[in-house]
Amino acid sequence: MNTSVSETPPAWRVWLLAIRPKTLPAAAAPVIAGVGLAIAHGQWHARVAVATLVAALLLQIGVNLANDAQDFQRGADDAHARLGPPRVTSLGWRTPRQVLTAAALAFALALVVGLYLVAVGGWPILAIGVSAIVAAWAYSGGPYPIAYHGLGEVFVLLYFGLLAVGGTYYLQTGTWHPGAWVLGGALGCLNTAILVVNNYRDLEHDRRAGKRTLAVRLGPARTRGEYALCLLAPYVLALGAVGAGLWPRGGLAVLLTLPWAWRAWQRFRSARGRALNPVLAQTGRLALLYALAFALGAWWG
Repeated sequence: MNTSVSETPPAWRVWLLAIRPKTLPAAAAPVIAGVGLAIAHGQWHARVAVATLVAALLLQIGVNLANDAQDFQRGADDAHARLGPPRVTSLGWRTPRQVLTAAALAFALALVVGLYLVAVGGWPILAIGVSAIVAAWAYSGGPYPIAYHGLGEVFVLLYFGLLAVGGTYYLQTGTWHPGAWVLGGALGCLNTAILVVNNYRDLEHDRRAGKRTLAVRLGPARTRGEYALCLLAPYVLALGAVGAGLWPRGGLAVLLTLPWAWRAWQRFRSARGRALNPVLAQTGRLALLYALAFALGAWWG
């Protein structure tokens, strides 16, 4: 049932809800980490770094908007049964066409910024950018939506981890570095943990709607194990990367964020339903803190 016009928030708030700002750390963290590693290796191009961050944020916004409208169109979003934050399409605050148009605009702006990045980085950046836009649109749309077939974690690990960090580092240095791929894996795991919380919260609703997320396929107990693995892996990777000489020793500063990871796990394991919404935001902050700790530690030495 649509919300009446009198209950509709102001336009600025509707669109703010639609872009889901609490998810944006997932886009910012890999860029911050990749730039931090480049600085540790003596490279720093501020204009390129800012452009990379803007493109990443626009892609995340585009994904969020497209997901809002496409889930509603597929019947997987019920405003009354929903446990997560409000979705503007299912509540009738905006039509699917309006939200998809906004998503297309976000992707178009990301493409415009991306043209500058392609001029800097060449065809590898073009390949990453084009595939990212296609995958973002196909996340909840198209004939085989990624999120509906248990592949959401693969999408996040790849585009909000490995390619995000590796591409950022390449744009700064013009080279690929194994340390950047390890760092991408670490950030990819933390960003995947955000999705795990989301899918764990919506597990029963998604099952009824025919949305076969990995959480639906694994069940509650194994999904809790998946979340624990996503939180633990970045710290194991950090120890291995520093031990192998792939990261500067200052990269061990990420271990300072372990208490936040532990608190997120403790809260996650005991929460259910809407009580998981703060855990989702907490996991996003953890990813950002990890990236900042790495960047500062790597820069410091």
